[in-house]
Amino acid sequence: MSLEHPAVARALVREMGASRIREVANAGIGRDDVLPFWFGEPDQVTPAFIRDAAKAALDDGDTFYTHNYGIPTLREAIAKYLSSLHQPIDASRIAVTSSGVSALMVLAQLIISPGDRVVAVTPLWPNVSEIPKILGAEVARVALQFGQTWELDLQQLLDALTPGTRAVLLNSPNNPTGWVMPRAQQEIVLAHCRRHGIWIVADDVYERLVYTEQPEAHPCAPSFLDIADADDRVISSNSFSKSWLMTGWRLGWLAAPPALMPDLGKLIEYNTSCAPGFVQRAGIVAIERGDEIIGNTVARYRQARDFLYERLNALPGVTTPRPKGAMYLFFRVDGVSDSLALCKQLVRDAGLGLAPGNAFGAEGEGYVRWCFASSLERLDDGAQRLQRFLSA
Repeated sequence: MSLEHPAVARALVREMGASRIREVANAGIGRDDVLPFWFGEPDQVTPAFIRDAAKAALDDGDTFYTHNYGIPTLREAIAKYLSSLHQPIDASRIAVTSSGVSALMVLAQLIISPGDRVVAVTPLWPNVSEIPKILGAEVARVALQFGQTWELDLQQLLDALTPGTRAVLLNSPNNPTGWVMPRAQQEIVLAHCRRHGIWIVADDVYERLVYTEQPEAHPCAPSFLDIADADDRVISSNSFSKSWLMTGWRLGWLAAPPALMPDLGKLIEYNTSCAPGFVQRAGIVAIERGDEIIGNTVARYRQARDFLYERLNALPGVTTPRPKGAMYLFFRVDGVSDSLALCKQLVRDAGLGLAPGNAFGAEGEGYVRWCFASSLERLDDGAQRLQRFLSA
């Protein structure tokens, strides 16, 4: 039967591609013989003291709605945490969200309109670059340069940030490349965006996962929160997922200019109303007692990064820069023109689950992402499987 009015989604959504990372994972989930390194999450469960805080909150009956902006004690804890890393920030500028992804969606709804022009530094986790498109914006891409490390051509970015551009999307440390934006570049971009009234959307979810020569002196990556005034057009999005090993908890936050907060509260109400109270209670404990977790995680990931970097670069036809931050190696495989097909074949024939580079944009084609947030034993097993596959 032909329908005059078929029950389908709006055209813009139908034209969007589904996550190619999920497409590969769906081909391997449920298979016990597959080593999964496709998602950006660790092989460790959330520490017991964080889980216990959520259990205690549930036992206390914390199953009701909370404030749109989050529990006041959590907002205060986040503000204190950010102030210790950057410059003083008031809790009134913090909004708790139901995940970092929700934070990105809410802030996009807050500042982006249909027809707006948005610039993104890429390759980039697809959720960040696709959210503006859902709202009808045009996304222009400025690609990082491949070399011994991934680097940004700053002039190319400035040339793309033309008058009338609504926002620039910057994820540093970057998923998937591990690129870290230097402070000097941030200062230039901030001054440029101030002149032209361009919003800076900083996805800071990996800011604690940075591998400097002096980790005690540099506990986080350079951030726009270090240099921006409270009233600057700068919004920082963050999450509990990576630093505190809480990927499944879906808890994030936004740090925004004071003038945005009333409207931000409206959008949180209309999206999720609030983050679950018992999850927020776990977040408070994570921030207040989690420094040891972060220190151990960074040390563990640095060792894993160096181990996998050496193993992959020893393979014929494989080239990978050494990432400065985050939890991924984004490496090139000679002769590969369809990274999605390659990753599906790796699942099928090698039992190895990696993420295709073209999931992060056209500039990622020919590359593959490997999440190294894992034990050396599992990484070694995976490297052996890749070596056997490539040899065959």
